[in-house]
Amino acid sequence: MLRIGVDLGGTNIAAGLVDEEYRILDRASVKTNVPRPAESIIADIARLVKLLCERNNVGGGELEVVGVGVPGTINEDTGYVEYSNNIRFENVPFIKLLGDMVDVPVRFGNDANVAALGEYLAGGHNVKSFVMITIGTGIGSGIILDGKLIKGINFAASELGHTVIKMGGEQCTCGRKGCFEAYASATALIRDTRRVLSKSDNEAAHSAIWQLCGGDPEKVEAKQVFDAVKLDDKLAKELFLNYTEYLAEGIANIINILQPELICIGGGVSKAGELLLLPVREKVAGKIFSKNSARNTKIELARLDNDAGIIGAAML
Repeated sequence: MLRIGVDLGGTNIAAGLVDEEYRILDRASVKTNVPRPAESIIADIARLVKLLCERNNVGGGELEVVGVGVPGTINEDTGYVEYSNNIRFENVPFIKLLGDMVDVPVRFGNDANVAALGEYLAGGHNVKSFVMITIGTGIGSGIILDGKLIKGINFAASELGHTVIKMGGEQCTCGRKGCFEAYASATALIRDTRRVLSKSDNEAAHSAIWQLCGGDPEKVEAKQVFDAVKLDDKLAKELFLNYTEYLAEGIANIINILQPELICIGGGVSKAGELLLLPVREKVAGKIFSKNSARNTKIELARLDNDAGIIGAAML
């Protein structure tokens, strides 16, 4: 049997035809083009489904399900997307609308949970307890314990980015202050870098980051900080040291609470690879309650990149 998984993002809608071995046989995408009516976005998802079926000669009865990862709060009992700020959905009867258009069973889930499911199933990690953290504009996460995705009573569990690591700290987009996301996302690193570069001192002006951003703090990207660290830039190393400390703090909290076999790091920041993971692993090792145990949580990079969302959605 074949399935179609859809990763509904704020920028792109990506769909893939997936087989039973989690292989993406074909894929297609369109721009999300928000803001626009929910019905219009869902119609584009239906068109992608039809396109993949036609292009691969998938006839009636061969397609088992269409699954969609949605950024926001979804309700599996009612079939509604209750709220999504990225795509401007509010109380949208998603399952009914898409089901009427594709004439095949439809499933949906939170996009971070769906990506965690895809990485867990197809990433070759061979574990039963697993946490995935995606670090980009914000921090998304998904938790799988004993092979089961943790959803919570309202299907909105696993928001690890909105656990507080510094009470009364930086303002977070969720309304609280001091969240993990407000200190360890790419956005947080960019904010801190801009603050330093905006100071009219000699060190900032001579930093490799200043050169990489063309002398414009508003053009700073997280990658530029990592690139400057590789160049042995003093200012970049200070920012990096501070950033990895916060990232390790949040990860240590997750380990202390859940003790999973594996924490997988994905998202744009994960492109820094071992440059990022080596200091984070060292710092986490000194913070966790189980530091003296013979066996502890492994921290590794995600392996599927953007394919995780498509595969996870297909397998809902």
